[in-house]
Amino acid sequence: MHQTSPNSINPITIAYITAGGAGMFCGSCMRDNTVARAMHHQGHDVHLIPMYTPIRVDEENVSEQTLFYGGINVYMEQNVPGYRFLPSFATRWLDQAWIIRWATSRGIETNAKQLGALTLSVLKGVEGKQRKEAIRLVDWVANSIKPQVVNYSNMLIAGSAPLMKQKVGCPIVVTLQGDDVFMDELPEPYRSKCFQQISKLVPSIDKFVVFSRYYAEYMADYFGIPAEKFHLVPLGIDLNDLPHAPAAENEASPERHPTIGYLARMAPEKGLHLLIDAFLHLRGMPGMENARLKIAGWAGPQQQPYLDEQFEKLKVAGHFEGCEYLGTVDRAQKLAFLKSIDVLSVPTTYREPKGLFVLEALAAGVPVVQPSHGAFPELIEATQGGHLVPPHDPISLAEKLAEVLSDRENARQLGASAAETVRTKFNAEIAAAQTAELYQQLIASPTD
Repeated sequence: MHQTSPNSINPITIAYITAGGAGMFCGSCMRDNTVARAMHHQGHDVHLIPMYTPIRVDEENVSEQTLFYGGINVYMEQNVPGYRFLPSFATRWLDQAWIIRWATSRGIETNAKQLGALTLSVLKGVEGKQRKEAIRLVDWVANSIKPQVVNYSNMLIAGSAPLMKQKVGCPIVVTLQGDDVFMDELPEPYRSKCFQQISKLVPSIDKFVVFSRYYAEYMADYFGIPAEKFHLVPLGIDLNDLPHAPAAENEASPERHPTIGYLARMAPEKGLHLLIDAFLHLRGMPGMENARLKIAGWAGPQQQPYLDEQFEKLKVAGHFEGCEYLGTVDRAQKLAFLKSIDVLSVPTTYREPKGLFVLEALAAGVPVVQPSHGAFPELIEATQGGHLVPPHDPISLAEKLAEVLSDRENARQLGASAAETVRTKFNAEIAAAQTAELYQQLIASPTD
């Protein structure tokens, strides 16, 4: 596995293919958009190309207007006999952004348990039912962009990579940022067949970008990827609208009750239920009777029953008044949210490969308490901005949160120190420069 440093390099043309999140704020989309925008500002010709649905981000959206593998058409090609043989003029209108947004607003989402056959078919590229989509994407990239490098945002959308390699003739990169989470939810026999298909695609990929040593080692074994094909870059975030130092609202204040924040989508794998269990235990501890919990993040119709269950848990325990739910927040609301809390915790039940919310909190001067798995240990080690607790352990989480909230001045100082580290090591410009340097190395040393 290799790692680079941000040096001055020549401008290059990049086709970056990213998968939309079916109307939700998607961490992968947000990271892709942030780095693409930063590379553009550094002088590179970056084309961020959405697949399935338009991307949704809380910053300036730099993605292309043209959508490929439009979610409705892909679904119809998979499930309606003969649909994929219809002429493009009869089906392309379904790829309009407003139609896709309307469909996703009705509760459609990327649920792996229901998408096994479709995932396998897309991975098959020109041999799958979405053959027409694969050819259209590759032809557009080859003729309209003529890139020097193509980057897919995850392995599951890279079925067109062999054809892309053949027609465009440039290096192919895949960013791995949660592929295993989706794969592990696929039902059999599709999960096993998808692994088999991915093993056929790996030779077409020149490099795999990851954000942590943990994920490189894990995915090397998971997908059977040679270790030398991995490349580590920092997970970058946009800091332009964040104050250089933590705002006054973060200072320990007797007027504000000790406040815990949760910032992620409302899904079981993000661990909201564990945080609420910890919060209920915390409120029974001496000095923590007035602790508050603020929850922010996206929830679709499928997540509402889970969210309702958590709120009911709070009501039954008599602590519902201590919780505030903000729902989906835009960029300004997110920054205001971070200024209003003393500590952030998103106790994921899975091994998180990124942890954007950790960097966002630390950049705002807010320390974190996270489970000791996935990318979190490396982020905490690099920033010294928080604490680790055993995964799936709400009691240990409550005890550590109480420790942080009992000394809010120390917590503020911890967050302030970590904020400076995030600015110097995890900003979008550094991430973009290191990613672009990898591209330049591949261009300079082409492989067959």
